[in-house]
Amino acid sequence: MSEKINVLVSEEEVTKRLKELGEQISKDYEGKEIHMICILKGGVFFMVDLSKRISVPVSLDFMSVSSYGNGTKSSGVVRIAKDLDESIEGKDVLIVEDIIDSGRTLYYLMDILKKRNPNSIRLCTLLDKPERREKDVKVDYVGFEIPDEFVVGYGLDYAQKYRNLPYIGVVEGVE
Repeated sequence: MSEKINVLVSEEEVTKRLKELGEQISKDYEGKEIHMICILKGGVFFMVDLSKRISVPVSLDFMSVSSYGNGTKSSGVVRIAKDLDESIEGKDVLIVEDIIDSGRTLYYLMDILKKRNPNSIRLCTLLDKPERREKDVKVDYVGFEIPDEFVVGYGLDYAQKYRNLPYIGVVEGVE
């Protein structure tokens, strides 16, 4: 690990925001059960910590959807590497994503999941880069709005490194 990483969002800021998101989601879903769908791999850290702060019942499932290779720019090709284990028909679904930038992956995914007849479907992301948006994706819950920088940590990686950092950082010199 020779790259220099500058802290963008501290571990304390992440923890505080997770508590706030958990409270808001719990309030919005009062009396319901949330079926959380984690977008692998980056969303795992966020979903696990977020789910611990939600007071209504939750169930979990996972999808692996990608539009990135080992680079830092989206390839534009979206593919499902792992689909859901359970049907979402009639469920209140909350998609949990680590970061949304162009919105292409989530636009495609939301279209697929809506056709599976959930009761409701909402989107929660840890990080949002609205200035990169190419597709109109409604994000219901946002942890942090960030500038157009390449970030790592708290589930986000650079060539599979740095996911385990407890904060969100910018890798110096990476485009």
